[in-house]
Amino acid sequence: MHPVNLLKSADQPIRQEQLETLIETRHIRLQRILSPAAFRSELFQQAEDEWLVVLQGQGTLLMDERIVDLDTGDSLLIPAGTPHRVLSTSTDPLCIWLTLHLEAEEDNRANA
Repeated sequence: MHPVNLLKSADQPIRQEQLETLIETRHIRLQRILSPAAFRSELFQQAEDEWLVVLQGQGTLLMDERIVDLDTGDSLLIPAGTPHRVLSTSTDPLCIWLTLHLEAEEDNRANA
């Protein structure tokens, strides 16, 4: 294992989202995400719960038809099956997220 600086920005300007998987097991996936300035994502509706925290910058999400503004240090749980997308991210500094994807509870029971 090697140390990871969660706040390290990209060395050069980025044009697309950069995902780095830090930990992955059968039931969880921890990712560090760098979003380019003014980023807008596709619509997601995942089978697993997703907890996220903004490590740097700001981001605005559309989650289940409501707008959620997040600032540095803010966290949010997005339950499995909830439609969501990134509407925008900060320019300076770039938005850095940490996301934890958790297998949905009923999936755990089915596999037990």
